[in-house]
Amino acid sequence: MQHRVFPQAPRAVVMVRPHHFTPNPQTAADNAFQRSDAARQADEVAQQAYAEVTEAARTLQRHGVQVHLFEDEHPGRTPDAVFPNNWFSTHAGGHVALYPMYSPNRRLERRVDVIEMLKAQYRVQDVIDYSGLEPDGLFLEGTGAMVLDHVARVAYTARSNRANAIALERFATHFNYEPMAFDAVDAQGRAVYHTNVLMCVATDFALVGLDLIPDTARRAEVRQRLEDTGREVVALSAAQIGEFAGNALELSNGRERLLALSSRALASLQPQQIQVLEHSVRLVPLSVPTIELAGGSVRCMLAGVHLAPR
Repeated sequence: MQHRVFPQAPRAVVMVRPHHFTPNPQTAADNAFQRSDAARQADEVAQQAYAEVTEAARTLQRHGVQVHLFEDEHPGRTPDAVFPNNWFSTHAGGHVALYPMYSPNRRLERRVDVIEMLKAQYRVQDVIDYSGLEPDGLFLEGTGAMVLDHVARVAYTARSNRANAIALERFATHFNYEPMAFDAVDAQGRAVYHTNVLMCVATDFALVGLDLIPDTARRAEVRQRLEDTGREVVALSAAQIGEFAGNALELSNGRERLLALSSRALASLQPQQIQVLEHSVRLVPLSVPTIELAGGSVRCMLAGVHLAPR
């Protein structure tokens, strides 16, 4: 049977299973989505996170998505290792990018073995390493900081200390993306730390928290840019963004497209919104409440592989 290629929806992902998960103290200051759990012991939280990633990977594999599952066994060193989409991205044509990370302990997440696996199993032409920008205080946290339209070549980016304009310009020039930067703030007026918590661009639709873009003219431009690519815009409320409804990723199994999102995110969606999504994707909810304590959800856990297999 001929497998179909969906440029926006990768057939494979990289996931990292944490053995010592904990919400990252270094990111708490600017990640308003982060929570602590005083009711559970640290080892109990870690065990639950391990189980959630294990089950999420199994569920995706059952739906026909290839999962490259790596282990993170560093106690205390890399609390956010479960979110690999921030330190690398892959692109059609055999390109891989490595990114400069804002928090010092997140810089330890970059792993040679992940890149070597990609080179061994996929056609990798080059690896472009932007991590040298870190000493200059220039950060761009991958597909957390940027939500990429791989078809129309647009990099939607909410401005923050994790999405520097100079770093974004370098990426956009190198990878031939149009940077579309905007300000986005939560109900308390704090900058949204990662674009991918308020936006998901799929093949036929885009989930986006338009209300979090305070500049009405810019908000209209973002909506228009998405609609110009033929996508249906599903506007999410600030409350739905708080439930991680924007933190989803379209995947494929070679036959159909899937939307991976958390059970909590799905529960926050309205019936008419779900109807729009189900018109083009099969919904695959994953239960990751412990992981979500760290301020990220399913999208953050999945680094899509947009490379041709060897």
